Amino acid sequence: MDGAGRIAVVTGAARGVGAATARRLAERGLRVALLGRELATLEAVARSLPTDSCSLEVDVTDEAALRGAARSVAERMGPASVVVANAGIAVAGPFATTEAALWDRVIAVNLLGSAATARAFLPQLLRTRGYLLQVASTAAFGSAPLMSAYCASKAGVESYAQALRTEMEPEGVGVGIAYLHWTGTGMIEGLEAHPVLRELRAHQPGPGSRVHSPEQVAGRLVRGIERRAASVYAPWWLRLVQPVRPVLPMVVSRVSRRSLRGLPAEELREMTGVLGPGGRADWEARGPVGPVVPVRPPQS
Repeated sequence: MDGAGRIAVVTGAARGVGAATARRLAERGLRVALLGRELATLEAVARSLPTDSCSLEVDVTDEAALRGAARSVAERMGPASVVVANAGIAVAGPFATTEAALWDRVIAVNLLGSAATARAFLPQLLRTRGYLLQVASTAAFGSAPLMSAYCASKAGVESYAQALRTEMEPEGVGVGIAYLHWTGTGMIEGLEAHPVLRELRAHQPGPGSRVHSPEQVAGRLVRGIERRAASVYAPWWLRLVQPVRPVLPMVVSRVSRRSLRGLPAEELREMTGVLGPGGRADWEARGPVGPVVPVRPPQS
């Protein structure tokens, strides 16, 4: 991929897969706009990039701020030709004891925030005949108990992106969906100590339980971007799972029922909450919903 003169936008770029993808894109010569909730952390990532970049603090559920961010990117760097909708959070725990506002926030960030990102940047992608990569998950394959919000949001972004792909094809804009499995980001910190994550992983055989580094996953994503791929799998073998997807919810449900019997209800309630530093930063920074008016986000 000849990145000279091209602009990429990555949401959720402060850490993990987003930061690693930004680095891989910059190594290929693209100039990168990093969007996320933590400006200081974004700036640290930006300083590590070999190409020109800018950092914009923005909540992807705030459409006014996203429109302002899109305008800032276009004015400062040029129109985006690649957009990676990566921002996402997760909450683990029983649906019945998860705070409603927290459950709803996962849907808002992962699904509505992805749609808002596309709305903000599609005018630029139409100009450049660019490519949007929507980050989904194997959580869209089979609904795992204790992760209901995350699974629902990732199934939603998959369906939305499939529809958007068909709509945008005549306009020359490519839309890809990235399916990620266990990835060593802050979202799964303390993996072995967390009863929900531990049980989910313990019942996945062989390669299904392997944790992949953000750098490995970012490499797969960037190769998919280079090909303007309709689907990107990280790891690659997830492609082989697609034909058997209709039976996965039944299998996941049967295995999960057995494992849940051994988990003390009190332990599950105590561990209910948002996962990872990125999710905590988003939850702690949330504010009241205001009028939708275009604004300039904090930036560097």
